[in-house]
Amino acid sequence: MRYLPLTETDRRQMLATIGVSSVDDLFVDVPPSARLSGPIAGLPHHQGELGVERDLKRLAARNLDAGSVPFFLGAGAYRHHIPASVDTIIQRGEFLTSYTPYQPEIAQGTLQYLFEFQTQVAMITGMPVANASMYDGSTACVEAVAMANRVTRRTKAVLSGGLHPHYAEVVKTHADLSGFTVAAPGPDLAGTEDLASLIDSETSCVVVQNPSVFGHVRDLRPLAAAAHAKGALLVVVVTEVVSLGALTPPGEMGADIVVAEGQSIGVGLNFGGPYVGLFATQEKFVRQMPGRLAGETVDADGKRGWVLTLSTREQHIRREKATSNICTNSGLCALAFTVHMSLLGEAGFTRLAALNHQSACQTADRLAAIPGVEIVPTAFFNEFAVRLPKPAAAVVAALAERRILAGVPASRLWPDDASLANILLVAATETVTDDDVDALATALAEVL
Repeated sequence: MRYLPLTETDRRQMLATIGVSSVDDLFVDVPPSARLSGPIAGLPHHQGELGVERDLKRLAARNLDAGSVPFFLGAGAYRHHIPASVDTIIQRGEFLTSYTPYQPEIAQGTLQYLFEFQTQVAMITGMPVANASMYDGSTACVEAVAMANRVTRRTKAVLSGGLHPHYAEVVKTHADLSGFTVAAPGPDLAGTEDLASLIDSETSCVVVQNPSVFGHVRDLRPLAAAAHAKGALLVVVVTEVVSLGALTPPGEMGADIVVAEGQSIGVGLNFGGPYVGLFATQEKFVRQMPGRLAGETVDADGKRGWVLTLSTREQHIRREKATSNICTNSGLCALAFTVHMSLLGEAGFTRLAALNHQSACQTADRLAAIPGVEIVPTAFFNEFAVRLPKPAAAVVAALAERRILAGVPASRLWPDDASLANILLVAATETVTDDDVDALATALAEVL
């Protein structure tokens, strides 16, 4: 049998070999008070495969599938169209079953697509060098702070109030355990925070998200100048990587490190993961960069080849000198990103960004026409904050009953901040249709 290969005879032989008469004898060291006297109340008894399949389908049917209803959720995870060819390629056996190449010279295909991935990330971020991917955007963010601490030999990070709170919490958790400090002002709903005033001689970096979690798009050049004047680095976080097809790249605005969540390109929502973190930096900092760097070379016969140029991980004999303890890269998701980006090309990427912005503007205009609704940011990409005349969580629940996923209530991200109770985060990508916008606007007006 495929799943239950042991027969009763097999079990008896195994028990006899280890010298016990029954499986229960293996648990004699567990106190009787800690053992169950019978089946757990409320749980169904075991079923056959057909019964389990029916129950799982019944439970799955309770979900509102992102592709079956008007969908305006974002806040760090975005629904985009992914060409069928992306999944076709990444499901090939040689890609799907491959792992981190510990003997990199024999994994030429893996190293080549990682090299192409790095090139794409460097181009869209406006940075000279990018690594071979990180786990996701939030862990890439904390790795950037740790890298800034090493580069500057300082121990204070300033976090923007426009940084996604999940990213900020990851940084704060590492700060508690790694011994550096964090200065984090409250949520920057208005987009008017003064981060420059928080930079001092102990500051290693300023971490700012663009567009912000509330949708604000800003010129980061003044902040970069202020950080550099105090010897600190500017870390730019991008949660919606498609925005780089329309906005000035962070590298052109003075960023020292750029981290991003690459999920929007080639990687589906997948109930929250796995995703792929992007990480790019200035060339002078490359030896402090976490992760790995794939490079191009020629072999003894002069043929083009690929190598692991830089690997600062602890597995590669770096031990305590490693720049991070990242165990692997999100290779399959990085491949999906690379395939999708290759299919788009530069013109397609910028066109995709334009479609997203157009969709968001159309949605914002319709919502702003509803009495009592206010669009907060004056400049945004494909996501923006909306102020409602009543608590956003209740509105979202009411719209979900009407089979419309209207957005993410800010109270979901900042549950203890009463000032954000009426704020709704709305995202509109190229997948949103005119009918979807009409349905949202009509239902929202009725609910309000």
